[in-house]
Amino acid sequence: MLTLTAVIAVALGVTTSPALSAETGSEGVIVAMGDSLTEGYGVMEEEAYPALLQEMLLKNGYKFKVVNAGISGETSSGALSRVRWMLRLKPDIVILETGANDGLLGIDPAVTEKNIAQILTVLKKENITVVLAGMKMVPNMGKTYTDAFAKIYPALAEKFHVALIPFFLEGVAADPSLNNGDGIHPNAAGYRVLVGNIYPYVTSAIDKWKSKEAK
Repeated sequence: MLTLTAVIAVALGVTTSPALSAETGSEGVIVAMGDSLTEGYGVMEEEAYPALLQEMLLKNGYKFKVVNAGISGETSSGALSRVRWMLRLKPDIVILETGANDGLLGIDPAVTEKNIAQILTVLKKENITVVLAGMKMVPNMGKTYTDAFAKIYPALAEKFHVALIPFFLEGVAADPSLNNGDGIHPNAAGYRVLVGNIYPYVTSAIDKWKSKEAK
């Protein structure tokens, strides 16, 4: 797993994941693009979900390099601003997790939806297989806001025909035993639950990607 500190080296083809260094090479590259939930705020880098995902993939015979391209505090606007730069990593698959900070800041859901739509447009044009991580907002934002926010992800998944993880933090959110003291970010145990949940979506994306490559 590669953190943001190694992203430039990855883009230049210099740094490879330690987990793959003894292998014959990777089948492809998965970029985990997101905010602090992807970066792994509050945990060691090997405990964040991209590292755990690569570990699980390798264990099951999938030689995919997983790049951690998470930036704490990033909104969907920030993700949009760096999506073309992210393409320098030459991803075959992108797991897109963004929008949570938009919700916490009370940004208009229509703005968030537009930003994510533009990101998906770029990825689609590059023929990249996408897994979109759905997000839900905390109840204290009010029912009107939380309902509008929750509709963003299913609508975009349908429009762009991409795989949707209904709720990225399913089984983890609001569980004190699976989160750091802030009650927002998963702890090491929480990330293991999270990876177990999203793993089937990722392997389905890999199968889809392989099918495209075979044509």
